Amino acid sequence: MTNKEFKSGFVAIIGRPNVGKSTLLNRVIGQKIAIMSDKAQTTRNRIQGVYTDEEAQIVFIDTPGIHKPKHALGDFMVNTAYSALKGVDAVLFVVSAIQSIGPGDRLIIEKLKNLSVPVYLLINKIDLVHPDSLFETIESYTSELEFSEVFPISALEGNNVPEMMNTLKSTLPVGPQYYPADQIMDHPEYFVVAEFIREKILLLTKEEIPHSVAVQVQSMQRNENDKVEVQATIIVERKSQKGIIIGAQGSMIKKIGQMARRDIERLLDDKVYLDLWVKVQKDWRNKQTYINELGYKKTDY
Repeated sequence: MTNKEFKSGFVAIIGRPNVGKSTLLNRVIGQKIAIMSDKAQTTRNRIQGVYTDEEAQIVFIDTPGIHKPKHALGDFMVNTAYSALKGVDAVLFVVSAIQSIGPGDRLIIEKLKNLSVPVYLLINKIDLVHPDSLFETIESYTSELEFSEVFPISALEGNNVPEMMNTLKSTLPVGPQYYPADQIMDHPEYFVVAEFIREKILLLTKEEIPHSVAVQVQSMQRNENDKVEVQATIIVERKSQKGIIIGAQGSMIKKIGQMARRDIERLLDDKVYLDLWVKVQKDWRNKQTYINELGYKKTDY
């Protein structure tokens, strides 16, 4: 392709919690950049993944799952999801093949009706259902909104993801390459490192630690042993949660650190020393100053 035909644009990924948006982003970029968890509402900030090849550059905006907010942080997450729809060239509306259409989906569809850009319906997790049941699922969504195209996909297995990417490339406008070809995201490493640590906490503590956990990376610098030393604080709302995260004789925090360190080493392609602390910050999710301090700033969106 000649340079003037190079396509580029911004694509928002939107959908209810737990439909596989982050898995899709990781599949497309081919590297783990968005945290994945079986708990709803794990993505708090708009992680952007950048896909580049000889023909196009697509900047993906992964939004927090839309849900009814219960606190100030929840409000921020929902507003972030909707603000991601502004100024994009296309929208991928991801739904799950194993869930029927619900009020949450209809809430999103109402917002999508006002858009003038192509909106694609992605029915994810088709590897978990019988093909015959797909027609009914497609029908239930397409009767609510006329989508530009429908793609039954498996973000996990990769089914139909290349076809979806080809369609996106063909509809994007001719444009510049916004990011260097080897750059896969626009968030500073601090943010991604904090997300990796938080993912491990959610994974290992299951129901014991709710979403009232945040991670703040204080510093990342090379130490005298030529390792990247990462100092991070895990913030919880209650003393009992601090006990769970530390674990008996520090067993839990050690496990969190080991698992997170592996992901961080892969991201930085370097040896990492991870130093974790736990701090109790009572009711932080309802205090705007804490929300700002932990990196969830309204001015970023």
